[in-house]
Amino acid sequence: MNETIVEKFVGIDVSKSTLDVCIEPAVQTLHVSYDEAGIRQVTGRLKEVNPTLIVIEATGGLEVRIATELAGKGLPVAVINPRQARDFAKATGRLAKTDQVDAAVLAEFAKAIRPQARPLKDADTRALDDMVSRRRQLIDIRVQETLRLGTAASKPMQKSLNKHIVWLDKQIAELDGDLAERLHESDVWRAKDDLLRGIPGVGQVTALTMLAKCPEIGTLNRREIAALTGVAPLANDSGKHRGKRFVWGGRADVRAVLYMATVTAIRCNDPIKAFAERLKKAGKPPKVVIVACMRKLLTIMNSMLKNNTPWNQKTA
Repeated sequence: MNETIVEKFVGIDVSKSTLDVCIEPAVQTLHVSYDEAGIRQVTGRLKEVNPTLIVIEATGGLEVRIATELAGKGLPVAVINPRQARDFAKATGRLAKTDQVDAAVLAEFAKAIRPQARPLKDADTRALDDMVSRRRQLIDIRVQETLRLGTAASKPMQKSLNKHIVWLDKQIAELDGDLAERLHESDVWRAKDDLLRGIPGVGQVTALTMLAKCPEIGTLNRREIAALTGVAPLANDSGKHRGKRFVWGGRADVRAVLYMATVTAIRCNDPIKAFAERLKKAGKPPKVVIVACMRKLLTIMNSMLKNNTPWNQKTA
């Protein structure tokens, strides 16, 4: 007699100090502290349950520790955008919001939507990601301080701002050196960095950001990588109405760097430049042209890394 296999889905709500776990369909719950003991307790319990899928919200990096531990034990983990979970909760009538409710919503989301469990970043990639993020933060602070310097009237204020800007420049330079050293220490990263920087318009910052913030590049097809980055056109149709396509969502930090690389590529990368001119002659608006060129440049990057082939203007 065949036994019916009951699929089990788990939602984990992560906060700074606690973990709330909900296991469907038995609606088993677990509330533990977010420390070594709590992680061991959750991991051991879920190993016994052997769930079909575990869903965790991205929580500003707090989720990385538990997600890494679970994935390291061979459990299927999907880290999702909090907006997806909240929209799902509203659609199912769950208007209340507590840690326990959020865990239950995530378990229901796992059962109904079944997001893909992607491989998590390894420790080296997470470290590279943190360094790239820190560099971006320092640059943003430097921009703010430079703007303040332009309006500072008193000499003491100007002196303080100049001193801080010099310190920021030094910190950014040190980070750039550390990033370059990390890349050269890894044969895999160095090879990928060399491939990406061989593309006209792609510089050090773009290559670093793609490797740190989008480690999936080179493993997905062109449609998947475009959707992941947020440069895939989304339809807006209803009945006979055909609305304008638009891009939305994805990884904003990757898209911002890709935008700047594309602006440069339109000037100095012949295939991208020709593609942009063709779209302009067809009457496409400037924003449509730049997004289409971003998608083309991203597709080229993805294909080169997937096939481990250097830049070739004829095949691009």
